[in-house]
Amino acid sequence: MENNMAFTIPAWVPEGAQRYLAHTETGQSIRDIARSAGCHASSILRQIRRIETRRDDPLVDAALQSLAETHFADPSTATENTFDATQEENAAAKNEEFNREALRILRRLCETGAVLAVAEEMDKAVVVRDAGDGGTTRTAVVECRIAQALALKDWISCDNPGRISRYRISSSGRTALSRLVAEAENKARARNEFGMAEAQTPFQAQMVQGQGGANKNDRPKRIRYSAAESPLIALARRRDRDGKPFLDETLVAAGERLREDFELAQIGPQVTQNWDHFLTAGGRGSFGSEAHGGRGSTDARDRVAQALSDLGPGLSDVTLRCCCYLEGLELAEKRMGWSARSGKIVLRIALQRLKRHYESQSERSRLIG
Repeated sequence: MENNMAFTIPAWVPEGAQRYLAHTETGQSIRDIARSAGCHASSILRQIRRIETRRDDPLVDAALQSLAETHFADPSTATENTFDATQEENAAAKNEEFNREALRILRRLCETGAVLAVAEEMDKAVVVRDAGDGGTTRTAVVECRIAQALALKDWISCDNPGRISRYRISSSGRTALSRLVAEAENKARARNEFGMAEAQTPFQAQMVQGQGGANKNDRPKRIRYSAAESPLIALARRRDRDGKPFLDETLVAAGERLREDFELAQIGPQVTQNWDHFLTAGGRGSFGSEAHGGRGSTDARDRVAQALSDLGPGLSDVTLRCCCYLEGLELAEKRMGWSARSGKIVLRIALQRLKRHYESQSERSRLIG
């Protein structure tokens, strides 16, 4: 029965949870599950007890309850469409969607002071980051079903569940993040090798450093995503001569807003959106409109393109590199041929203009309304 069950439960469900549901929802004995799995019954018993203990976590409990209601409501039809091709294609598409969302959320949770806040009876959760001075900044919105899946896979954990539970990324979540980034890069490279994408994808741009453009024999350096955070956050912790933050919260919020739209623009059937025509260093292109291979999320993509176009050459370059590609200031200065320590000044000017751009958009929306 476990083999049949594997076709009806989403691929992201951990093995222990699958066996727990097989035991609790179908009444399958522990010995039968152990016999099908080819292991000792005591191993299955430990897995089931561990999952039962974890049901104190509200997200884990909700995930198991949802799986039970969706896939075990009618056991007589649970294996009716076991080998249906359409069903398998849908399952693969849902698994791909989960991996994209998991990559987006885990990256956000790796930022300093970031937590996933989940309120009771809400259909969405939010990732918030400690902004200092007692304030917080929302950096991402998460569907509760995705948050439940992350908790069930033990990629996020909550020490003190309550009316508002706060989850942090776990060690296994950091390991999973590294794997998801590597898989995304491999898929992007495969598309490029087989001619399915002409431009470097954002995943590659984020993962590869120090190419320089002139010397193709340089070995690329990889960013350690488990330790990565936005350069804006690191820069906001610095102080100017007056003791004030070098970047105030409104400027960081403008950069984070652009980054969130940038990430949303990559979610879709293809993740081959090419933003390189906004990079002026090295003589790359103009700001004219071009045909784009990957549509992604159209609205988010258009918002990013409009913001970068409004910034203009130079400012859009440093903004795209630091806010969206997460390049450090030193690397951005080197690639654009700027003098050392000049990047942070230009970046602050770019963020000030980006802030005005968003304020003008909000004012225009109010006038239209």
